[in-house]
Amino acid sequence: MKKGMKVVLAGLVLFLLAACGNEEKADKLDTIKEEGVIKVATSPDYAPFGFHTTIDGKDKIVGADIEMVEAIAKKMGVKVDWLDMSFNAVLAAAKEGKADIAVSAISVTSEREQSFDFTTDYYTSPQVIVINKQNAGQFTSIDSFAGKQVGSQKGTIQENIVKEQLKDAKLVSIEKLPNIFLEVKNGSLDGLVVEKTVADAYVNQNPELMIANIPLKSMKEDSLCIAVPKGNEKLVKELNKQIKEMKEDGTIEKMVEKNNQLAQKAVD
Repeated sequence: MKKGMKVVLAGLVLFLLAACGNEEKADKLDTIKEEGVIKVATSPDYAPFGFHTTIDGKDKIVGADIEMVEAIAKKMGVKVDWLDMSFNAVLAAAKEGKADIAVSAISVTSEREQSFDFTTDYYTSPQVIVINKQNAGQFTSIDSFAGKQVGSQKGTIQENIVKEQLKDAKLVSIEKLPNIFLEVKNGSLDGLVVEKTVADAYVNQNPELMIANIPLKSMKEDSLCIAVPKGNEKLVKELNKQIKEMKEDGTIEKMVEKNNQLAQKAVD
């Protein structure tokens, strides 16, 4: 009798362990469709991809990333729960399970690939250096930034670009991108590294600023993708399908152009 009970208990334990294992490996796509909501971590301070603006007297998060995800969610038949946070916390939120995906003009790096799978790229933008116009004659080459303070947003690939391509410059990491542009505008920083699409929005709105005629090396990190915690192949496949369709018919390009124009009115 005791032997029989042991066999039954052993079988039950194995069943429960298998059930737990299956639960742990459950793809987020199944949960998202079951709950009808996709939780998305984003940092809306990166116009034109994500930024705050006032519409009908109310503060609202807008941008190309925002529109793209809303369109994807609509095709999936679910709603979007936006989690607004600093960029430095966006990937951590997805990794810790607080968000299903991270969407914030995110680039792929070897380090990030250890914790995330990435969708196919949805947009590509080269990196540039933004300076104050009054210093145009001073900053004409990479070497001219030796010993100078160059800013980048904390937790972004631009930090590595400054370290690797402007090796003799002094990196200054700041959490909020608008603050970095303000520092350059006021002369507290000598320049900043940022994606050209983003730079255009700020430079067009701030005549004191300009994009320096100093080319930076192209990298795979110039492409933007959606970050998905590892082990969610079905979700990545679904996102890739929607991204492909919107790239092929020009929808994403139109979203970027539209929000670039909106950002030029919204950013300071």
